[in-house]
Amino acid sequence: MKEKNYKKYDKDRKEREPGKDNRVKTGRQEQQPAKIHEDIIVGRNAVLEALKTGRTINKLYVLDGARGGSMGEITMLAKQAGSLIEFVPREKLEDMSGGMRHQGVAAQVSPVAFHSLEEVLARAKAKQETPFLLLLDELQDPQNVGALLRTADAAGVHGVLLPQRRSCPLNATVAKTSAGAIEYVPVVKIGNVSQTIEELKQLGFWIVGADMSGKETYFSANLTGPIVVVVGAEGRGLTRLVKENCDVLVNIPMAGGVSSLNASVAGAILIYEVVRQRMNKMCKN
Repeated sequence: MKEKNYKKYDKDRKEREPGKDNRVKTGRQEQQPAKIHEDIIVGRNAVLEALKTGRTINKLYVLDGARGGSMGEITMLAKQAGSLIEFVPREKLEDMSGGMRHQGVAAQVSPVAFHSLEEVLARAKAKQETPFLLLLDELQDPQNVGALLRTADAAGVHGVLLPQRRSCPLNATVAKTSAGAIEYVPVVKIGNVSQTIEELKQLGFWIVGADMSGKETYFSANLTGPIVVVVGAEGRGLTRLVKENCDVLVNIPMAGGVSSLNASVAGAILIYEVVRQRMNKMCKN
């Protein structure tokens, strides 16, 4: 009897070799996370900021019994805006949220309103501020895009340039990660990236790309004038043509075992270096 059990144990151990799918087969297909639709935003911050900025909310979905915190303000603003409100069970809200943390609320919204480059530059001029733009070169990760939008809003970036091709759509993950900043930072859809860079150069902008191969450190470059900070895609970095068209490539010194930073972290460091240098210049003047 013992010998038989040992044989069974050895057989099981061999079947569970590294690299193999060792999950127990139950005869049922494993459920895949639901894909969240692009017109759905989830989470209290994202929904609240959308309501505050007047973005059209076609329908608000609230978890049955959810209350406290900002939930009262959310439902009040939705009623004032004439949005439909539906109280739903947890299962429906979780299905709509595609596995994201919904905090008891989701909303079906109108698409994000894009702006023109002319509008963004006019807004900077009206504020009598030196123009500051962020260009995302083919970023695919919505978490990174959302985090960079949040940083851009906090740092006073006047607009974010997003290529029409090979860029992450501004979906629910971007909205939630940005903590509502997507409602405040003007996003400009651009076509040919290299052509747009050349046009900005003609307008007096200095194009600064974040790249490991840069010969100048980010804190030694002059970032006080009209500037476009360019952040490349995860893993690959800046595309070849964009890299060639930058006025300067700056690196972030790395002293550890890891050779690069997350795109949103690298972008945040460079964005706030622009802020630091501009503040120092103002203090000296």
